[in-house]
This record gives sequence, structure tokens and C-alpha cells, in this order.
Amino acid sequence: MSIQLKSAADLEKMRVAGRLAAEVLQVVAPHVKPGVTTAELDRICHDHIVKVQDAIPANVGYRGFPAAVCTSVNNVICHGIPNEAKVLKDGDIVNIDVTVIKDGWHGDTSRMYIVGTPSVMARRLVDVTREAMFRGIRAVKPGATLGDVGHAIQQYAESERFSVVREYCGHGIGTVYHDEPQVLHYGRPGEGVVLKPGMTFTIEPMINEGTRYTRTLPDGWTVVTKDRRLSAQWEHTVAVTEDGVEILTRLPGDDNDL
Repeated sequence: MSIQLKSAADLEKMRVAGRLAAEVLQVVAPHVKPGVTTAELDRICHDHIVKVQDAIPANVGYRGFPAAVCTSVNNVICHGIPNEAKVLKDGDIVNIDVTVIKDGWHGDTSRMYIVGTPSVMARRLVDVTREAMFRGIRAVKPGATLGDVGHAIQQYAESERFSVVREYCGHGIGTVYHDEPQVLHYGRPGEGVVLKPGMTFTIEPMINEGTRYTRTLPDGWTVVTKDRRLSAQWEHTVAVTEDGVEILTRLPGDDNDL
């Protein structure tokens, strides 16, 4: 397995792409409210990427995916396809996942939005998933392993009586969208790839309210919980630094911090 280590110049380009991806999630946020369709949210994201950022929405056409972002609502774990028929309603939770290409480099991030007033369970799942992601990020440093990262996520999520999806994982990223290594969101301390400065990858745990089991819908993309209960996901792109970790997909002043 060959893992590309990024130079200082590479990382600066990834910071730019990462900031643009984070900006898309910030721009679309005010529009995530009852009555909006997921197709309209996709149009807002697409237009901002293309017209304002002069960048490329990486998802469009990727392995045949038809939209700029994934919109995964309630029991959809990931890869939800935006469409005109899906209207958000009060109490829904939705993940919007965006990847931007700028000057050949990818920035990949996602976050949860709560539509109107959520149930207590929905709010708790969203909050626990966000904290699980940050626990994984905090485990990143030179000499640590990907098993340490996965363990930090799994231990916390399961301690909160939720389950970790295993079929989908984080991934290396740079000029290639999905690269080595695979970043599992479960694992054992000390196992797996040893982290080195210059590695860049996503941490994007998918956490289910019920069991961890998944089902893919006939469209070939949309992944849902097998028991139809809620799922949540948060994602950042990170870089291993000389002394720890840097989040590449956050904006100054936002609350998506360690």
C-alpha cells in the first residue's frame, strides 16, 4: 500500500480546497429548513462551487453520481441523491456531503443539519456523532495508528449505546478523491497504518441509532439503516502534522473545532 505524503506546498493547496468545501456547507446552512427540497439544496451548493468559487464539484459524474452533494436524510446513512420529491420537514436530520476540486486538489467535508425542532433522540445522535468524529481527530498524531483513531470513535459511540457503520470508511485524499489509506471508524489500539507527517485523509464516522447494519436501495447509491432507525455522519479532511493534526476543512471562527 502506497500512501502519498504531502509537501508543505501540497498542504497549502489542500487548505484552499478544504476551506472552499467548508464554505459551501456554511452557505447552504440558512436554506436547510422545512419545505425545501434536497434538489434545491444541491443547486445552491453546485452554483456556489461553480459560479462563486470557480471550482469543480467532485461528485458530479463520479462513478455516475448525478449531483454535486449527497443529501442523506433521517435513516439514510450516506450517498443520498438529491431530488425534487424529497421535501424536508420539521424534525428531520440531514447530512450534506460536499467535495470541491480546486487546482486539482480535493477538499471533502460533511455535516449534520437539524430541520426545525428535532426529537431528543435525533439531537443526541447528531451530537454524539460529531463528538465521535472529534475524538477520532484528537487521536491523530505521528506514531499513532489508524486503529487508535477507529478505537476512539467506536469506544465513544458504543458507550453512548449507538452503533458504528462498518461498510463505509474514511479515505486518503489529495489529487485523488478516494486514495489510500482506508480509515475505519472502529478498531483496536496500536493496529493498522502508523501515521506520519504529511498524510492526509478523511475521518467521517457514520453512527446509527439502532443496529450497525445497512441496506443499499435499488438506485445503487442510497444506503439506509436496515432497521430504518436514524443515522448521522460528520466529516473533516485532516493532515498529520509534525506534532499532531490539522483540520483542513474548517473555517476560522466556526464551531467545527477540536
